[in-house]
Amino acid sequence: MSYALVTGASRGIGRAISLLLAQRGYDLLLVARSEDQLTALAEEIGRKHQRQARVLAIDLAAAGAAETVAAWATGQSTQLAVLVNNAGYGMWGRFEQLSLAEQQNMLQLNMSLPVALTHALLPALHKAPKAYILNVASTAAYQAVPSLALYAASKAFLLSFSRGLRYELKQSNISVTCLSPGATTTNFADRAGMGVELQATANKVSMTPEAVAEAAVAGLLAGEAEIIPGVLNKVSAGLTSMVPKSLVEKIAAGIYEKYL
Repeated sequence: MSYALVTGASRGIGRAISLLLAQRGYDLLLVARSEDQLTALAEEIGRKHQRQARVLAIDLAAAGAAETVAAWATGQSTQLAVLVNNAGYGMWGRFEQLSLAEQQNMLQLNMSLPVALTHALLPALHKAPKAYILNVASTAAYQAVPSLALYAASKAFLLSFSRGLRYELKQSNISVTCLSPGATTTNFADRAGMGVELQATANKVSMTPEAVAEAAVAGLLAGEAEIIPGVLNKVSAGLTSMVPKSLVEKIAAGIYEKYL
């Protein structure tokens, strides 16, 4: 019986990925802050896909969270085959005007947690016949984004970490993939503190969590290094490597900063 552990599983992309992995035959270890939402998802997984789902409600940005999750996961007497590092959020605004403590909390969740959790669970993943790690970054990983400066930097870190770790593990049973979605119809904009006008702009090109999850799970199990769902997102990410960085940053600032 193979298990998949998904952080940030209670809503959005994490929830959609959890349901698809259950459909693919995995049992689930669901981790997020909201116990009610996790329990409801576990019940849905059992009802729709007849798979077992266990839940752990925890603040993943808290000190020692990765160790707690790893100990819980390995204590389930299960075979861990998939790790999905999905938990994370953004903060919109100028770096100097945002709370430093809140920005450091974001960095803890976006970078330190997936690094610590991956390190702690690699021994368990090595025991599976075939194992997968999915790190959820963003198309913001491919460029600097004024007013989302630290968020974009944290996702660039996750992308680089994923590719480096993938190479280190290429002769092993573990495949590492980085998912970089663009605008998605989740609570990201609300959590980031974006204004109504900016949310409306993002909604025009947003993908659904289900569409992102379909691309994510298919690419993960196919062993792809990077997944950028959606043609527009692929083109946009590709263009950032061809256009001068100063121009890319000016365009991004024109989108995000004018609503500040």
